[in-house]
Amino acid sequence: MGAHPITGDLASAMLEVLDPEQNTSFTDHYLSLPFDLSRVLFVATANTLYDIPEPLRDRMEVIAIPGYTEEEKLEISRRHLIPKLMKQHGLDDQPLQITDAAVLRIIREYTREPGLRNFGRRLETVIRKIAVIRSSGDKAPAHIELENLPDYLGPPLFIPTTEDRSPEVGVVNGLGVTGSGGQLLMIEALRIPGNGQLIITGQLGEVMRESVLAAKSYIQSQARTLNIPPEMFDKYNIHLHFPEGAIPKDGPSAGIAIATAIASLLSDRPVRTDIAMTGEITLRGRVLAVGGIKDKVLAAHRAGIKTVLVPKQNENDLANIPDTVRDSICCIPVESIDEVLKESFIDVVVPQDTSIERIVQAER
Repeated sequence: MGAHPITGDLASAMLEVLDPEQNTSFTDHYLSLPFDLSRVLFVATANTLYDIPEPLRDRMEVIAIPGYTEEEKLEISRRHLIPKLMKQHGLDDQPLQITDAAVLRIIREYTREPGLRNFGRRLETVIRKIAVIRSSGDKAPAHIELENLPDYLGPPLFIPTTEDRSPEVGVVNGLGVTGSGGQLLMIEALRIPGNGQLIITGQLGEVMRESVLAAKSYIQSQARTLNIPPEMFDKYNIHLHFPEGAIPKDGPSAGIAIATAIASLLSDRPVRTDIAMTGEITLRGRVLAVGGIKDKVLAAHRAGIKTVLVPKQNENDLANIPDTVRDSICCIPVESIDEVLKESFIDVVVPQDTSIERIVQAER
């Protein structure tokens, strides 16, 4: 949505259409006729809100619709999607069973979305290929198992980022909400000999960049408390990278994860891989409320995370999380960054003498 030399500025047109003071005599410039739109109810949909202009958003009532859980998607596929697709492909009178384990693998490794659109397409691909095999007279399996899914869908498209990963210094699991729903966002921090510069990469919006600056300022102010030599902020450049650079990222909810990554990097303490976190950070180290708690916790659950740190102010939002997810994941409300670091750090100091620092110094 935005201005274009040919199509015009859709956002500006929508402003006039949605404004009750102006839409009683809205003029369509193509037909050159006035229309009374004051009694019209407009319904708009969007995957994300950050790219909708603020004046336009102010004229709307935002209704957030959370994504489905894995259990809900599994049940929907059993009751509706698979029977419908079998009938569409002429297999309703021929036995074909897609096991629950295979369906869950499609959900986890072949789709990444809060809804069902791509999930339905993957199921349709499997059933269509079985129909083609049977229509050609060849023998097709009566059961689709977990192991033979790649024969129909190819190699997995998404691999959990926490799989087989050991605790590392400067690597933290953050949580965010994108157009694909809740996402586990890994944050990486690296220090390089330099003069105190802060390097940020990963297609970040302005609000998220400000969160990086706030997190660095707080950690620098608490350097002695965290056993960080103050001179490290002048002797080293800090590079913060947010992988999956093709996905735009914005908002303040990664603040505590960024602060944890910087504190881990400069204190040489590794961070647990089974923990993820979300929350805005202030210059006083307080953790403020953020949105999308349910989607973020569901994303952590899908990734195999065992513990999620959420702002104390969002504690009431935990009631919206399905019982099956709450029983398998521990959500800890936190009020300050000190609580975050206490839960996240492993009490082991990993010297950085053999890291990239020595390589860079040797090359110089």
